[in-house]
Amino acid sequence: MSAFSVSNLIITDFLSSITQASAATPKLPCFSLLHKSLPFPHSVSHSRRKILTFVSSKSSEAGEVPTAEDEWLNRLPDKNKPLYSHSLPCIEAWLRSLGFYQSSEDRAVWLIEKPDWHAQLSLDVTDLYIRYLKSGPGNLERDVERRFSYALSREDIENAILGGP
Repeated sequence: MSAFSVSNLIITDFLSSITQASAATPKLPCFSLLHKSLPFPHSVSHSRRKILTFVSSKSSEAGEVPTAEDEWLNRLPDKNKPLYSHSLPCIEAWLRSLGFYQSSEDRAVWLIEKPDWHAQLSLDVTDLYIRYLKSGPGNLERDVERRFSYALSREDIENAILGGP
């Protein structure tokens, strides 16, 4: 059975369950969970696999549903804590909030383009490196590289990085 067929079956089953809702089924105002047993195609035995689908009645465009990015930003330790006390997802969310975007070629490399300078940030095993690129705006004669220990606070690293070359 194709993924489209399974999805179509689940949606059809959900729509029919709405019209045949029993009084014993608890109803939540903004979402419902749908359980559907479907055969698992690659199983040796003929066991049945439960499929759980989340169906929301609220629009994600309303901005009310927090994103995973917001969740990691909310989990950031205090800005005075050393960067080594931050989880990688928190560091990535923090970098995105500063305007960095992740390189498609190397997940440890982040890029930022400010009006006065462009830079490449690398998350190394022992240190964080930032290289301000001479190819960006400004009048750098060569690339300028700085190294920061993860023992420095997030606030200190942020101020140093955003201060530019």
